[in-house]
Amino acid sequence: MAYSFNLGTPINTALFAYILYSVHRIVFPSVSRPKSIPHEFKGGYSWMPKSHPPTVLFKTYTPKTLEPFHGKDGGRILLAINGIVFDVTAGRNFYGPNGMYGNFAGRDASRGMAKQSFDLEMLTPVDEPLDKLEDLKSDEIDNMKGWIEHFSNKYIVCGKLVNNDAL
Repeated sequence: MAYSFNLGTPINTALFAYILYSVHRIVFPSVSRPKSIPHEFKGGYSWMPKSHPPTVLFKTYTPKTLEPFHGKDGGRILLAINGIVFDVTAGRNFYGPNGMYGNFAGRDASRGMAKQSFDLEMLTPVDEPLDKLEDLKSDEIDNMKGWIEHFSNKYIVCGKLVNNDAL
């Protein structure tokens, strides 16, 4: 079965002309210079931030040192899950003083996240040792791990949480 190329049909002629034109544009591109400089760049770049965001250092927190980061008065919002401290300031609408997860701000939220409960009873008092979470069921532990993965992908890990007497 031999293929033949016939320029006698109009469709073949049109396709051949288009291919030649495309190859010519690729091999010999236009080198004309623009007549004017785009006006967007005359004043310099405008994408630079007005101020650099504050640097976040990895620190070791205790329940007492974590508590002031509750987000009231526009401050930073930190919360901990299973010993990992996250800076959730970017999610102020959720974790701020009036947010649906606001009671977790500045606290260890491990038990509440594991049990999917926002009750204040889920929070360990700041002057007591950290909750060891030994009574959690496997599905609750999996749930807590899911929250840790979610927070790790969305927020900055800024520290670890240890007992009050560990520092």
